[in-house]
Amino acid sequence: MAATHRTPPDGLAHESALVLFSGGQDSATVLAWALERFAAVETVGFRYGQRHGVELECRTDFAAALRGAFPAWGRRLGDDHLHAVEVLGEISETALTRPVEIAMDEAGLPTTFVPGRNLLFFTLAAAIAYRRGIRHVVAGVCETDSSGYPDCRDDTVKAMQAALNLGMASRLVLHTPLMWRTKAQTWQLAEALGGEALVELIRTGTHTCYLGERGTLHPWGHGCGECPACLLRMEGWRIYREGGS
Repeated sequence: MAATHRTPPDGLAHESALVLFSGGQDSATVLAWALERFAAVETVGFRYGQRHGVELECRTDFAAALRGAFPAWGRRLGDDHLHAVEVLGEISETALTRPVEIAMDEAGLPTTFVPGRNLLFFTLAAAIAYRRGIRHVVAGVCETDSSGYPDCRDDTVKAMQAALNLGMASRLVLHTPLMWRTKAQTWQLAEALGGEALVELIRTGTHTCYLGERGTLHPWGHGCGECPACLLRMEGWRIYREGGS
């Protein structure tokens, strides 16, 4: 199914959104979702000392490719904000910020979990949105394929929205269109939004691998093929291509 690039739905024709865009599959998909839904969209990313810093390079290339392939979306895609928050990496002892083994810790969470990461990202994104007069913030977090991260859960996002609105006396809305989708369903959403062209852009142009491997292009995209992020993406691709969900 090809994207319709219709006029944004009633009530959103003059609304803007800020998308947390990391350069990965999920955030690229919700970027397309926001571009189809809102009249104007800006993006924000964060450099926090992540081992897979190559994802930040993918952000720029993906946005440029998206503008070229989908001119209607390109006209709605506005400023990008990239901010350094290295303090998050400095205070973290995790497999995403240190060359340590990816495993489960004593609390039953993967060592790739960076405590406070999404809480900080939502707070900073909300501050940027407040300053720029934007009411909607969109993120690609989800419970279904979150690797068990507690800051990706629906309850966390709802609590963050309440806290941010109380703390800033605002009416900010946090959107999480992938919250209850599997990785296969995320691929399906991309196809529904932009057809095979968008699927191919996401497959080849985004980055998910925790180890930052960008060499081999597999059927499901670039990556080491062994870390949890690659395995989730690989399995989601397989199910999607087989017609499942």
